[in-house]
Amino acid sequence: MMRLSWFNIVSLTLGFAFLYLPILILVIFSFNESKLVTVWAGFSTRWYGELLQNEAFLNAAWVTLKVAVFSSTLATVLGTMAAYVIVRAGRFPGRTLFSGMIYAPLVMPEVITGLSLLLLFIGIGLDRGVLTIVLAHTTFSMCYVSVVVSSRLVTFDRSLEEAALDLGCSPFEAFRLVTLPIIAPAVIAGWLLAFTLSLDDLVIASFTAGPSSTTLPIKIFSAVRLGVSPEINALSSILIAIVTVGVITASLVTKRNALRQKHEEQAAARAQ
Repeated sequence: MMRLSWFNIVSLTLGFAFLYLPILILVIFSFNESKLVTVWAGFSTRWYGELLQNEAFLNAAWVTLKVAVFSSTLATVLGTMAAYVIVRAGRFPGRTLFSGMIYAPLVMPEVITGLSLLLLFIGIGLDRGVLTIVLAHTTFSMCYVSVVVSSRLVTFDRSLEEAALDLGCSPFEAFRLVTLPIIAPAVIAGWLLAFTLSLDDLVIASFTAGPSSTTLPIKIFSAVRLGVSPEINALSSILIAIVTVGVITASLVTKRNALRQKHEEQAAARAQ
């Protein structure tokens, strides 16, 4: 077993402190009694109560939640279909182009993606609102779902599908009754990842949002430009908690999927 040197320990400590200490300070000062965000005046949940009475933030939160749920669900459906085609369809004309179009948002700058979608919506005469944000978030989060699901399909034992087909199932029934339940953890992990990405997005949403469809990240960014208030700290702490729960849940689902796959492989090896 490799032992960590003092240099590695100090480097890791400084690195994690640089990443997470500002977040910890923000969460602590969200419980500050004072209106000054840099002066501690005692513990209080006052700003969380005032945040619940702020109609602008509540409306923005509702829009963000609707967009995240709809876009992540649509991205999961399309991403799963795309992953199935890439893994199972074999070599077909245009496969390289199709794969490149699916994975392009992974490496495309968000500014370019947002601007191109804005020009598209203007070109087709679609008014900006919740629908355009949902379409935009589906476009860039679908590729993440496709990566997660395709990695599971690559290691999937196709003999299970063949057995279902031999027993009289149609290809669709074999996918619905055999394949989908087995890859369900990967599909759920992809949905959680898409939901988290949509919840945190600022750049693409700022290009595709309309006057009546302001998302929470846009609202926070606009408010911070006028000065950080304790309500912003409280709101940011809530977002951090939601994203943390989503990431932990996705990690647990992925780990469970890996353990299940390992058990299936061990069972198949014993059967042989």
